[in-house]
Amino acid sequence: MSKQKTISKAKEIIQKYGGIIRTSDALKKGIHPRTLNALRDSGEIMQISRGLYRLSTLKPISNPDIVTVACRFPKAVICLVSALSYHSLTTEIPHSVYIALEKGAEGPIIDYPPLSVHRFSKKSFEAGIDVHDIDGVSVRIYSPEKTLADCLKFRDKIGIDIFLEALKLYKSKYKFQVNEILKYARICRVENTIKPYIEIMV
Repeated sequence: MSKQKTISKAKEIIQKYGGIIRTSDALKKGIHPRTLNALRDSGEIMQISRGLYRLSTLKPISNPDIVTVACRFPKAVICLVSALSYHSLTTEIPHSVYIALEKGAEGPIIDYPPLSVHRFSKKSFEAGIDVHDIDGVSVRIYSPEKTLADCLKFRDKIGIDIFLEALKLYKSKYKFQVNEILKYARICRVENTIKPYIEIMV
């Protein structure tokens, strides 16, 4: 196969992955590392993280850090301040990508973006996950209600002020689903703690 055909075939494969591909997936599909390097050097693909490439013809990524993490660690769930930011429930600008992993799961290794990793019990980890399409990538993010419960649970790490602001913003932006919040608070074992805050809001 000629060099040009090899390049075209590789680009077709990357396109089938939504324009973003991990090196491991590229190798499985028969793309030689030399071909990836040639595509990168010619500017036809961009390296957005170690072992992660993206077609240059795609529109700019709206949230590159979250997309990078979702591609590199598809089992992780965006949580806490990063989830609040996605749902427009905080004025904080996350300086790390907050992710949840189940207790006992292997920890991620990545140079960039910086991560803030939090361990959840199996029941809490699996509860309240919504899947959102961000720039063609499926990203697992906790729902607003689950995130509120998580923020109260982890208040010693992120600060109670972040939870209080999020609760106020939630009331102004969303239909206040008390039962949903309490359901997740029960799973996170903060039901009794969250009730007084909810009572003030409703």
